[in-house]
Amino acid sequence: MLAKALGSNADSLILDLEDAVTRDRKDDVRGVVTSWLAEADFGAKEKTVRMNPLDTPWGYADLEATMAMPPDAYVVPKPETVEGLNAIDAELSRLERLHGHPHRGVGLILIASETPLGALNVPTLPRCPRVQAMSWGAEDLSATLGVPGNRDDGGNYLPVYQHCRVVTLLSAAAAGIQPIDAVYVDYRDSDGLRAECVDGARLGFTGKISIHPNQIDVINAAFTPAAEHVAEALALIEAFDRAQADGRMAFTFNGRMVDAPHLSRARALVERARLIEGNA
Repeated sequence: MLAKALGSNADSLILDLEDAVTRDRKDDVRGVVTSWLAEADFGAKEKTVRMNPLDTPWGYADLEATMAMPPDAYVVPKPETVEGLNAIDAELSRLERLHGHPHRGVGLILIASETPLGALNVPTLPRCPRVQAMSWGAEDLSATLGVPGNRDDGGNYLPVYQHCRVVTLLSAAAAGIQPIDAVYVDYRDSDGLRAECVDGARLGFTGKISIHPNQIDVINAAFTPAAEHVAEALALIEAFDRAQADGRMAFTFNGRMVDAPHLSRARALVERARLIEGNA
């Protein structure tokens, strides 16, 4: 499975020590993942470890073992308070000093809103300085609420989950970190996945977590800026350069009025396309 993942088009790999591992195999699997971090060639792929929460019997052991040859980031499930994240930060700082790694060289990727308290505290969670990205979770939250599902009969998220999605997006954007959309659990429904990806990209999410390898190419296609949009953005940036030389920041471009926010959006799109191209 690792070899297949390394050969995939995924940008980032999550080595899961939490929900994918039964209680009786936690120690064995931790050793396997630690070996992968030390020996596998991840190439340009970001390598992350989904740790167990610190208030479980395995959280501290997960960090202790895997920080010898650390991942790029830890995926943190069920974060509830910034104080809890600061405890992870403090432990990682200790281990970075112990192993001679750069201070805060390892980031945190949060799966926010997986508990009711976590959902209420989403806007505060990026205050932990290690947080680099935020996603959100609907499956664990619906389980905690004791309901059979999180979507209506038409396949749309129910209001509480729509709220969690939006507040995660806005909180990440406000903090200047990446907003990543949640998993689409029906891996056989490519059309539904594609529609949700397109919707997420339009909202402002920069990517989506996949739950199955067959989802990767659909996700990549939806979140990669289209070539024609990049070309238009580059032309707009050039038009702004000419306009600013004449002392103008508002003018007509392709039949519509543009000003400073359009320039910021164009620059962000071009930069995102450049980063994706560089990692391809």
